[in-house]
Amino acid sequence: MNTLPKSERLCGKVSVSALMSKGRWGFTSGLKYCFLTQPDGEGIPNRMMVSVPKRLFKRAVRRNLLKRRIREAYRTRKELLPPYGASVLFLYNTPEILDFQTVTEQVESILRRIGNERQQ
Repeated sequence: MNTLPKSERLCGKVSVSALMSKGRWGFTSGLKYCFLTQPDGEGIPNRMMVSVPKRLFKRAVRRNLLKRRIREAYRTRKELLPPYGASVLFLYNTPEILDFQTVTEQVESILRRIGNERQQ
């Protein structure tokens, strides 16, 4: 099912700081990402978070547009990850506004990388 309920959104200071400190970082041409997988995370659904910095996009309308695009790309491609135990942060880091197709391709490649690392 392609939904993104509240339980699949990463929130809370403790969870976010653990992801930022213990997680592994990587990047594509337009997105930087951090992920943390927990092998004993059975029962904990995959969770995600999106960040678009204000220093790149001063207008909230543009930041929100990019966040919606990333969330939708994740929502439609989240089956590429195993169903439990991964936390992912997507950080937009390019000054131009990428179209939805490009964002979807980048999110898909990120999810494939995380899924492949998880299987090893």
